[in-house]
Amino acid sequence: MTLADWSVFAGFWLLFVTTPGPNAANCIRNGMTLPMPTAMLGVLAILTQATVFLLLSAAGVAALIVAAPDLFFWARLIGAGVLIWLGIRAWRRAGQLAMPAASGRGVYGQALLIATVNAKSLSGYLAAFTQFVAVDVPIWEQMVWIMPTALTLTALSYTGYTLLGAVLGRAAIGALAQTWVQRVLAACFLAYGGALGASTLASVR
Repeated sequence: MTLADWSVFAGFWLLFVTTPGPNAANCIRNGMTLPMPTAMLGVLAILTQATVFLLLSAAGVAALIVAAPDLFFWARLIGAGVLIWLGIRAWRRAGQLAMPAASGRGVYGQALLIATVNAKSLSGYLAAFTQFVAVDVPIWEQMVWIMPTALTLTALSYTGYTLLGAVLGRAAIGALAQTWVQRVLAACFLAYGGALGASTLASVR
């Protein structure tokens, strides 16, 4: 991979991971409501998903999933349902004075679930491996550059979103304002899930 190719890929990936989506909303919410060490487990989960998706994409598995219309349809529909369910739950919990205790395993598991069912993730990985990978160079030689770049930018982006949530959670704003911020984040999950479900159902018409 040449320096020019790497620069184009890095620019694409930076845009990909900094564009707000379900992962960003979840990181902000974790930062607002959890101690920082626990909230950072959400970032670790995203990095786990990113590592797995990068390896699967390099092996061609992600492209095979998209090439199977029925499998991809149900995966997108299930993902939409999960995001909507998370949005409803977050909306109902917004403003609660006593939030349910969150275990590290629970924070990691929920973040991993959100990252995995997020259609934005699969689309981004497919775009990266169809547009920015040279077909005349062995894929694993290019992964030496792709994986560190992608994982570093991903970690920086979602750590930033988590810190943003922590700042909002610790700022001198009233309980009512915090409730509405949490409800806006919950609405994001509902919007992402609704948009994903609508686009998935529209694709079969």
